[in-house]
Amino acid sequence: MAGESSGFGVAIPGVDEASIKALVHTFYDRVRRDELIGPVFEAQVDDWPEHLDKLCAFWSNVVLRTGRYQGRPMQKHLRLPIEAEHFDRWLALFRATASEIMPPEGAAIFIDRANRIADSFELGIGSVRGEFRRPRHAFQL
Repeated sequence: MAGESSGFGVAIPGVDEASIKALVHTFYDRVRRDELIGPVFEAQVDDWPEHLDKLCAFWSNVVLRTGRYQGRPMQKHLRLPIEAEHFDRWLALFRATASEIMPPEGAAIFIDRANRIADSFELGIGSVRGEFRRPRHAFQL
């Protein structure tokens, strides 16, 4: 049932594993077709079905706190050739997709988490590169 989760998770009206799968699959279909960020993803992902399953588990864990994802996503992104414009495009596509797929409350939660993740990844990547970066999305002063 929408809004219910198993385990020690939280319930958000209209958000469940099926809606997360719809969001992830729709979003990454758009990402793969995008001229700017599509090539970055295509160069890194060998097995898209496996990767999408992992991303569904990731977002389930992030939003519903299901405990389904046990990984270190930052490590996978630190050496990628991604810059601010890649994060901006990723967020623009994610915001649009979340707003289309999720009910308003759910979309707001997903978008908030995506903004925070983008900032965290940008700061982490900048640190590895010896660059000072400021949060640009969720943690604006």
